[in-house]
Amino acid sequence: MKFLITGLGNMGPDYEGTRHNIGFDVLNHLVSEKEGKFEVKRYGDVAQIKHRGKTLILLKPSTFMNLSGKAVRYWLEKEKIPIERSLVVTDDVALPLGTIRIKKKGSDGGHNGLADIIEKLGRSDFPRLRFGVGNEFPKGTQVNYVLGKWTDEEIPIIKPQIKKAADSILTFSFMGIEKAMNLYNNK
Repeated sequence: MKFLITGLGNMGPDYEGTRHNIGFDVLNHLVSEKEGKFEVKRYGDVAQIKHRGKTLILLKPSTFMNLSGKAVRYWLEKEKIPIERSLVVTDDVALPLGTIRIKKKGSDGGHNGLADIIEKLGRSDFPRLRFGVGNEFPKGTQVNYVLGKWTDEEIPIIKPQIKKAADSILTFSFMGIEKAMNLYNNK
């Protein structure tokens, strides 16, 4: 059984270590933990890992955040993966720093990456893992905040949560979304 796990972010060294790239960071951790390797493929960097008999295809779109839908749609169709076996990992300014929230479906919540995925798939009923990056920014500076690097004070908070988010992905693939939500939401 195959799953598509998409981490949202932007390619390139300018975006490494930024709040907006937390989706990439979670997938990087998971691939490292499972001794996998990303390869440059169509519309992104792709790795394939195994977990308890399941195959997880991990995608870091190279289309830039705001055009992520093209990559997600392509890989869902190419691998013939149903929407309920996909998971999108994204940053969320509406959640406190380090909070993990897994949902079965939802709106884009003002997130351009999610908005593009919803538009390209023509539906919003796909699972997502929202990773809280906080909202400690003055009005009108959200873009600078999410594209900003993690501070020295934030890193000790997010590091263990990145591992927890990676663990929740494995739970999602093996035990289903309900179990993942029960184990990882609000913890």
